[in-house]
Amino acid sequence: MSEACLKTDFNPPIDHRLPRKSPYVATADEALANYQANEERTWYKSSADPDDLAGKYAFQRLRHTWFTPKIDPKFKLRRDDKFYAIGSCFARGLESALIKHKMAVESAAPEFAKLQPANKELSGLGFTNKYNTYSILNELRWVLDADAVFPVNSIVPLTKTTWYDPHTTPMLDFVSREETLERRALLQMVTERIKRCRAVIVTLGLAEVWRDIHADVYLNCTPIPSLFKTELGRYEFHLTSFAQNLANLEAIHALLTEYGHPDFHIVVTVSPVPLMNTFSTMDIVVANTWAKSLLRAVAQEWASTHANVDYFPSYEIVQSSDRAAAWERDLRHVRGAGAQHIMELFLRKYLE
Repeated sequence: MSEACLKTDFNPPIDHRLPRKSPYVATADEALANYQANEERTWYKSSADPDDLAGKYAFQRLRHTWFTPKIDPKFKLRRDDKFYAIGSCFARGLESALIKHKMAVESAAPEFAKLQPANKELSGLGFTNKYNTYSILNELRWVLDADAVFPVNSIVPLTKTTWYDPHTTPMLDFVSREETLERRALLQMVTERIKRCRAVIVTLGLAEVWRDIHADVYLNCTPIPSLFKTELGRYEFHLTSFAQNLANLEAIHALLTEYGHPDFHIVVTVSPVPLMNTFSTMDIVVANTWAKSLLRAVAQEWASTHANVDYFPSYEIVQSSDRAAAWERDLRHVRGAGAQHIMELFLRKYLE
């Protein structure tokens, strides 16, 4: 990989024109028909028993240990489809569940088995996590678009013998520059397999993003702390906007339309896993609510624009289930039973 082959990062154009057309418009008759057909349309009724777990009202259904929302998929996926999951750490859980059901998951490639995490309790696959819409778009552009070249100058030295690729997740031991680039080549080789996948799962995680000013590229996650001392003034922090994230997702759709499977379908989700830290001035709980709300709204807007993009409410399932059952003690990681409930619902609804 030559350092001469460098290009600045692509920043999707942002359309600031307002107002935009409403994503869904119905006549009065159509809206009333929606109301009549939707048995899960009402939150509360004063005469209903709140403890009736067979009830249809939200205030009854939310008393179940595991919340099960009404889901009407736009499309169906097939058991013989090839799947590709890209996005935050929640995507790795989806991969595992699909593999257990004997599905072909191209993103969990056997080549990754040689990646040994620094923390032996974790999976080396975490190395592939993509936490924001910029890093998802970048990874796809670098393998699908011949005019987009990976910015080698964004890889930086940590010591005299170790280097860091800020477009991956630091789950592995830091190694030489040569081996760091070998890992990068492996990741790009596997990412290219998305071209043969009819089923693509995109999981959105973060709206707080870091940018490398020198290389003019947005990063996957927060730079290693030591770099703030050794690379003074190199990195800047961004709270991204709705328009920026939507533009990134539209660019992803355009890439897959041009280079992907001729009949690709995208299921977009929002990871329920909250922020670990915030670099804004907000309380972490407030920052997390802002980020997840923004990404949730962006996902809905994206899905409403394309017939082959659908939103799956994994975020709402976890947030609306019993907290003690859903979360580990850190209130950050979803318990195995919760992930199982989500995947069983996904498979039941989306697979033919």
